[in-house]
Amino acid sequence: MSALPNVTGITPEDYLKRERAAEFKSEYHGGRMYAMAGTSYRHGIIVGNLAKTVGLALDDTPCAIIPGDLRVRVSPEGLYTYPDIVVVCGDPRFADDQNDTLLNPTLIIEVLSSSTEANDRGLKASQYRRIESLQEHVLVSQYEPHVEIFRRRSGAWVLAEQEGLDGSCRLESIGCNLRLADIYRKLTFVVTP
Repeated sequence: MSALPNVTGITPEDYLKRERAAEFKSEYHGGRMYAMAGTSYRHGIIVGNLAKTVGLALDDTPCAIIPGDLRVRVSPEGLYTYPDIVVVCGDPRFADDQNDTLLNPTLIIEVLSSSTEANDRGLKASQYRRIESLQEHVLVSQYEPHVEIFRRRSGAWVLAEQEGLDGSCRLESIGCNLRLADIYRKLTFVVTP
């Protein structure tokens, strides 16, 4: 996140009013609005591959996938953000009648970049884990075939990792197996000796 100039000390209500009228997306935390950075080609390819693969797996389920454009609220006073991919199972719950701020995600996926990785692993991860409905939080590297899945288990969060294009991982919250080769389709990696 990079802070927008002169947009501090605002309430969540002010944020939503500004955000709904804005041309560009911003996130909110602690009385500040943060402009969202543009995406890279690699990031876009990975999000597209994930949306396609996960979306197909959800066809005959009560779950829906929303890539990138649906705002998620952690708490009324806390973080409002736009994860790269959100999955909600069952009936979605929204903050108000605008139906643009989801309260009950089941799965959140973030594709890491050099400019967002610290925030995605730090503030966002700790905030996401406060969402009662969230069962899995996934971090996907852009720079190497590597996926980290944090799963809620009896009140604790447990990490499962997979790396290498020949690997696969399971999103238990939605009953979906993902091959890393599918996540990183159409991308190449530089192999260092």
